Amino acid sequence: MLPTQLRFRDLKARGVVSNWVTLNSWIQNEGFPPGRLVGPNTRLWDEPEVVAWLKARPSARKVTPARRNEPAAA
Repeated sequence: MLPTQLRFRDLKARGVVSNWVTLNSWIQNEGFPPGRLVGPNTRLWDEPEVVAWLKARPSARKVTPARRNEPAAA
C-alpha cells in the first residue's frame, strides 16, 4: 500500500500549517520534510513523514522567564 500523498492544501486543511512562508521556514530551520516537486508548481509530502515530524515536535509552548523588576533609583 502506497503512503498517502499530501499537497499544500491538504496540509492547510489538516491544520498543519497556514501559509507557505511558515512552511518554507519549517523546511529550512525546523526539519520539516521537504517533500518532492512533481510538477512546476506541485509539491507532495508523504503523510507518514509529516505525521512523524509532528509527533517529534514538543507539544508545550516555551516558557518565557519573567523579567525581574529592578529597584527604583533613589
